[in-house]
Amino acid sequence: MATQLYAGEITKLKVARKQEYGYFLTNGNEDVLLHKNEAVEQHDEGNEVEVFLYHDHEGRLSATETMPVVTLDSFSILKVVGVQPRLGVFVDIGIQKDMLLSKDDLPTERTRWPDVGDELYCGLKLDKKNRLFADLSNFEEIKELSTEASEDLKNKETEGVVYRFSDEGASVFTDDGYLAFLHNDEMKQNVRLGERVQVRVTFVREDGRINVSTRPLVKEARLEDADKLYQYMVDRGGKMPFTDKSDPEAIKREFNISKAAFKRAMGKLLKEKKVEQKDGYTFVL
Repeated sequence: MATQLYAGEITKLKVARKQEYGYFLTNGNEDVLLHKNEAVEQHDEGNEVEVFLYHDHEGRLSATETMPVVTLDSFSILKVVGVQPRLGVFVDIGIQKDMLLSKDDLPTERTRWPDVGDELYCGLKLDKKNRLFADLSNFEEIKELSTEASEDLKNKETEGVVYRFSDEGASVFTDDGYLAFLHNDEMKQNVRLGERVQVRVTFVREDGRINVSTRPLVKEARLEDADKLYQYMVDRGGKMPFTDKSDPEAIKREFNISKAAFKRAMGKLLKEKKVEQKDGYTFVL
């Protein structure tokens, strides 16, 4: 008995009839259109054709001979090709129609949404109405691809993609196959889902996972922060209303660094006699 056809299937169907604009394929119970733009070769009536089923822009079940890079039973890393704030983001699955990853599956904070060009680990799923959507890969799926890190990785640099968030930070899957955790305090700036980040390994855990940071080592950070503070003053007429005694929250809010980092950088500038502090201000000399 012929079964119902669903989006997301890869199946073989017979050519029921040819039209100027394509082919109607059937399983004996239901017909779908294989548009000529979706056919890789010409077919005759009665031919059997392997196709992938999806919904076109008008929501109609349609067929393509181009096979997607992901299916309902697999996942891959997909590029974000569009962002629609009311809907979500669109990813390229290898066919002419891009697939929607619903906003319901994206972070609540809009600033953490992927940008065009970012990369997401995704598969496909059907909702309750049998509509086809992109589906973010979960931790267990990513874990299957991972490898354990060795102790000698500490302080080494690597690169990877942010694949999920928690209250404490972001999870990153590195190009080397390591499961990495980037704590909020170790972010030089906020990161997005799907963003490719350069990280430094700060700790190798017993289970083979790693903790990472996007911040430089203390010595390098002191140089970088000192340059940033000096330029900040130059851009504002040679002074700023911040000193070693300023409120830590105000420093964090203005410069996105801790008070300890601020004092290290300021100490470098004072030692080099590039600045002086007086009456609650720091001045360029």
